[in-house]
Amino acid sequence: MKTRIRDLREDKDLSQKAIAEALKIPTNTYRNYELGIRTLPPDILVKIAEYYQTSTDFVLGLTDHREAYPNK
Repeated sequence: MKTRIRDLREDKDLSQKAIAEALKIPTNTYRNYELGIRTLPPDILVKIAEYYQTSTDFVLGLTDHREAYPNK
């Protein structure tokens, strides 16, 4: 998972600070998610998936299918 969130961020040429601000969390907290020091809580997982318009399964590394699931 830590690789996925870093890869998603880097694919958009964004800094950790920019993502942390978008998620409304401290930069150090986000950095610790990327490094695997802190566990990604479900609410932040959902926000990250929504931000990058992908699925939580993709963020978690459970699938390589990058597109978000269709809304019901």
